[in-house]
Amino acid sequence: MRRILYAMSKIRQNQLREAGAPDAKLTEVAEKFSWLDRQMDGIGFGNSEKLQEVMTSADFTYAIMEFVQRKTLPGYQRKRFGFEPLVVQDTVPNFLPVTRYQNRCGVDDLEYVGEKGQARPGSVHDATKRQWQVWRWEKQYDFSYEALKNDDLGYFEDVASKMGESARRTLEKYVSRFYTNATTILWLTGTGGALYSQNGRLTTTRVSEARMAFNQRLDACSEPINASLVYVVGHSGLADTAMQILNSTQVAELATNAVNVVSFTWIEDPYITGTAPNLPWYGFSGAQNGIVPYVLARLQGMPGPMIVRKKSDIEAVSSMLGAGTPVDPILGDFDSGNVVLKVMDVWGTYVDGTFGNMVDVAGSYYSSGIAP
Repeated sequence: MRRILYAMSKIRQNQLREAGAPDAKLTEVAEKFSWLDRQMDGIGFGNSEKLQEVMTSADFTYAIMEFVQRKTLPGYQRKRFGFEPLVVQDTVPNFLPVTRYQNRCGVDDLEYVGEKGQARPGSVHDATKRQWQVWRWEKQYDFSYEALKNDDLGYFEDVASKMGESARRTLEKYVSRFYTNATTILWLTGTGGALYSQNGRLTTTRVSEARMAFNQRLDACSEPINASLVYVVGHSGLADTAMQILNSTQVAELATNAVNVVSFTWIEDPYITGTAPNLPWYGFSGAQNGIVPYVLARLQGMPGPMIVRKKSDIEAVSSMLGAGTPVDPILGDFDSGNVVLKVMDVWGTYVDGTFGNMVDVAGSYYSSGIAP
């Protein structure tokens, strides 16, 4: 116990000394700890009133409750949205719109030509034009020099990793809105019709309907294309339902012993909103067989987020006319001592008033999840 008191006495005196306290204050603190130490001679705790008085003094309480007992607890681990299979990634050279062309039709079928007959002229469909561009996404943080120096817990050091996590989280929400925005859903439910949407909840039968819808997709010349349901993306509340479908050998919702032939890759999107049991879900082909459902564009030379810091405009000098030398960057700026950090990223996508963010409607499917 006496060793602990001695250590706390030294800790408190060092704190006061670093804060510029006068010697009289250091002596006062030392005497208080010394008095408490003397009370322990012969296990001398009989004078409870004096002991209580010392332990509730301002200095002693601070030493125990603030310095010795301070610590941080680990933060939450958040869900991650693995959107990468759902998008085609492209790189653009600058912030201007770029143009891409996609052939969505072949040429005409052949026709019978009789003896000495002449073939009729064929036609070639124009390619579909799409444009997208990128924009800056940033957030700035200012810290005082004093706050960084006083951070004995490493709290602000952990903030840097959280800044990187926030960039990823923002991007995940951005991609989620590709297909959850009102314009995209309106096209799938209105213009697309039964081959692009339904109202059913996530069941084996409903997923089978979505699979058959993909199997009936046509190109711009009304010819069948090779499209299939590969990914089912849904609300977090549908995770168990999806696993039950994938792990069942029979169709659970049917009275007969029908074989379950449904297969897909389940992706949980934690940013889809809904109220159980009416939880929406989506079907996607992914980027396969020439289908480009959605695009995530990035700026060339910037494949991910960056954390940058403003250079300090302070330098150390030995005289008014002498040359200066660099100082520690955390001294901040000359006027206020602020240390300025910024997390930044650059991304974008295709935006259209009719299709939402769908580059190619052949790769998407939507269900509101309302009907049983």
